[in-house]
Amino acid sequence: MICLWRLRNFYKVKLTIVNMEIYLDNAATTKVDEKVAEIVNEIMTEDFGNVSSLHAKGRKAAERLGEARKRLAKYLGCDPTEIIFTSGGTEGNNLAIRGLAKANPSKKHIITSVIEHPCVLDTCKDLEKEGYEVDYLGIDSEGLVSLDEVEEKIRKDTLLVSVMHVNNEIGVIEPVEDIGLICRKHGVYFHTDNVQGFLKEALALASIDLMSVSGHKVCAPKGVGFLYVRDGVRILPILTGGGQEGNLRSGTENVPGAVGLAAALDVDFRIGEVRASRDLVIEDLKKIPGAKINGSIKERVYNNISVSFYGIEGESLMLMLNEDKVYVSTGSACASKKLAGSYVLEAMGVDEMYLHGSLRLSLGVDVIGNEDYVVERIRKHVLKLREMSPFKFSEENLSGSLNSSKGGSSLTGGSKSEILGGSTSLEDCSDCVNGDDNDKEVVDNEKEN
Repeated sequence: MICLWRLRNFYKVKLTIVNMEIYLDNAATTKVDEKVAEIVNEIMTEDFGNVSSLHAKGRKAAERLGEARKRLAKYLGCDPTEIIFTSGGTEGNNLAIRGLAKANPSKKHIITSVIEHPCVLDTCKDLEKEGYEVDYLGIDSEGLVSLDEVEEKIRKDTLLVSVMHVNNEIGVIEPVEDIGLICRKHGVYFHTDNVQGFLKEALALASIDLMSVSGHKVCAPKGVGFLYVRDGVRILPILTGGGQEGNLRSGTENVPGAVGLAAALDVDFRIGEVRASRDLVIEDLKKIPGAKINGSIKERVYNNISVSFYGIEGESLMLMLNEDKVYVSTGSACASKKLAGSYVLEAMGVDEMYLHGSLRLSLGVDVIGNEDYVVERIRKHVLKLREMSPFKFSEENLSGSLNSSKGGSSLTGGSKSEILGGSTSLEDCSDCVNGDDNDKEVVDNEKEN
């Protein structure tokens, strides 16, 4: 009986390890916190009225919305009237930039950075078609904008400077408070996209005129966010209709989402523990030949790791990790058979042979205690992809490339363009993604022991 009990529990542990999921894509979205979900469900099933309705259900919904607005305002240290609920970061950024432009048609110059979220960059491109001039701030090799360049580019007709607080890909924290002070000195409005920084990195509003936030990045539901608009800053709506949110954002209010976003203020993100785990993972990743950490280590949000591996495809690596139930994202986008390098890494001057081999790990509590397993899986698959490649990698050059993003090619037998179109493409990687079950068992056994 004792032997059977031990055997049964051995397989139980084995099953737990094999089925373990490690979610490391929190910059894409987060799991809704259980307590937040309970509160959201309460609103959806009990206080579900329309805020515009005059009966008791409507008045109760309006009360819950008002409470959420006050909670967020208290956290930020602003007035509740300065909080405009939106559907998320994209709408908030559009409302800030387009709304400010509509309200101030005499000024036609905007400044932003080359690494902003596409919803900011595409909005600026649209405004260029309407006659606006847009200057794009560059970044250094650490991913940081220059305060001197911000000041140099400000003109008499500059309406707005928009620079994100935390970059969504490399996790670098931009000096937005200082940028805001420069803007204030010159009488220019300053907007920051704080989708990736809210509840993660402290940010004072003293020099900020507009700030966008999204709920689903902080364990609140998708489809809700807010735009902070400092009192005295005039913007015009980009949506017309019922005149909700102080006539700045028409549409029936998302009360469950707003209450859930306010409830997320109570979530324990275990920031200190996750930061410690991140540092452990970074140190071990740097030991993998041909690995490079992208962006500033010092000025980085607590849960981000952007890492590139020389001469491989990040998409293939991501899919292999997916088979291990380790969920990450890549730093480059793949459309059909054509690989497009990350515009953020390109702006940093990252070498082409690193550009397509990037991963973004945005950590949460799942990583705590699983640091070694995550690194081992990444290491194994990186070596596997290089082994599959028809090109030979020089160990000397791979080791030397750790300290340089501009290192020369350490491949023989083909050009840079050939390796990106060679046997490590997504189409040719089905065997390495799906046919490595024996290797999975070995690592699982090692973890048990």
